[in-house]
Amino acid sequence: MTTVSTTADTPATASSATRWSQLIVAIICMILIANLQYGWTLFVNPMNQAHGWSIKSIQFAFSIFVALETWLTPIWGWIADNTGTRVGPKLMIALGGILVALGWIVNSEAQSLEMLYFGAVLAGTGGGAVYATCVGQAVKWFPDRRGLAVGLTAAGYGAGAALTVVPIRAVIASGGYAAAFFWFGLIQGGVVFILAWLLRAPEPGELANVAAPKVAQAARNFSPSEILSTPVFWVLYIMFIMVAASGLMATAQIAPIAKDFGLTNAIVFWGATALSAALVIDNICNGAARPLFGWVSDHIGREYTMAIAFGLGGIAYWLLGTLGHAPWAFVLFAALIFLTWGEIYSLFPSTCTDTFGSKFATVNLSLLYTAKGASAFLVPVANIIKSATGGWHMVFVITAIMNFIVVALALFVLKPMRQKFMHG
Repeated sequence: MTTVSTTADTPATASSATRWSQLIVAIICMILIANLQYGWTLFVNPMNQAHGWSIKSIQFAFSIFVALETWLTPIWGWIADNTGTRVGPKLMIALGGILVALGWIVNSEAQSLEMLYFGAVLAGTGGGAVYATCVGQAVKWFPDRRGLAVGLTAAGYGAGAALTVVPIRAVIASGGYAAAFFWFGLIQGGVVFILAWLLRAPEPGELANVAAPKVAQAARNFSPSEILSTPVFWVLYIMFIMVAASGLMATAQIAPIAKDFGLTNAIVFWGATALSAALVIDNICNGAARPLFGWVSDHIGREYTMAIAFGLGGIAYWLLGTLGHAPWAFVLFAALIFLTWGEIYSLFPSTCTDTFGSKFATVNLSLLYTAKGASAFLVPVANIIKSATGGWHMVFVITAIMNFIVVALALFVLKPMRQKFMHG
């Protein structure tokens, strides 16, 4: 009898414990950078009170962060994909951890807006490096469960701040906002830096024993320059912009909408107002949507899942605009919007990697991710429409129509186009 020895690097092991451990580390890294975006709001008023800076000036730092966190990801993705399976992920996550820590430490010492903006540059650059690399890890390690894996990873970023909101508020209350910036920046960035050395991408052939995926996948790997010349990529890009913009146009305005609907102080349960309840439930739905619809897409296909999610989203926008004046309806339909919007961060990366292969997945999905930055420029359109029409109804009509258009694009344009591209 022949005994076959195995190590942690063999395909059999890599298809189980190794790849799940890689995914868990990536999710933890995403959780640790989540409050760069979702915890920022806690610092705005304390900085305003401490320095007398206008809210608008302070929020410009946040705009810098979002822009760099989004638009620089193709660079970090290219480095992660082209510096070796064992070097690239470590390098990008470690660099991201250092920059994240430095960004918030600079914020803690900032005595001028210029210094605050410099902190935003560092944090945005570092956050983007971590985000892009972690999502790239998920799509590479799990070809069989790509939607679920990237959904869990994206959920870490979407819901991770829930773990730190209370501690950050406590530190701000007891020691001031600067102490919160310093210690949370140092600790979070430091842990990300340490975890970076545990990460690597799969070696060629290492996932040979993984079960065959239920969805079609590319027969070869396409480089970034190649995908930019394909109509499939640009259809995906336009769809991403439309869904992301429709979600941001509504979700970024939840508090003003509640105020205009007269629901800011309306009690729904346990003394909670409609707005407070909506904000908590919306964040839960936003995080849950990513692995939920990612898992569904692994079984029934990306386009069919898009049709279900964005179709329900279109209905949710319509219902919130027509029936959302009632407190319970506002909470329910706002939650449904978040549940059918957050999954863009799992469906589109999965579809991108299915279509163009995993070798250059990090940079390719980062190129697609820049659609988030493009969609942000459409958010003020909601206020223009509201001012022109005197209410929110037309905003919800337009966002519903945008979702229904994307449903049609998914089924009747993207699906046949991808089939022809992948099998033609």
